[in-house]
Amino acid sequence: MHAWRAYTSAVQALLDAPTTANPEFTHPLAGTQRLQDAIDTFYTADVFMHTWDLARAIGEDGRPDPDYSAHLLSGMEPIEEALRTSCHYGPAVSVPADAEATTRLIGFIGRDPNWQPPRRAATG
Repeated sequence: MHAWRAYTSAVQALLDAPTTANPEFTHPLAGTQRLQDAIDTFYTADVFMHTWDLARAIGEDGRPDPDYSAHLLSGMEPIEEALRTSCHYGPAVSVPADAEATTRLIGFIGRDPNWQPPRRAATG
């Protein structure tokens, strides 16, 4: 938890610093954009998607917001090749075409939407 707080504080400090007012961020696959927009696009989306991972790992459903899931998916589908070749995403996991947006997003980023953590053996 301490590492996460330090990390989020560092990102917020970067956004709040008067010397970084409207700086640009350049990435070979994403082009150039305002730093604030890049953080919103990458950082926020990354945390949003990993919420599912963390929830599932502890046995919770972890259903992210379906509207934001649809928004992310609509932005990621057109750049699928770039995402896959960046090595940040594995192969997509097939889901039904009529699945809701969150299930389609989770499958798109290479997770099995039906994955559950292994059950622990009872002790005692």
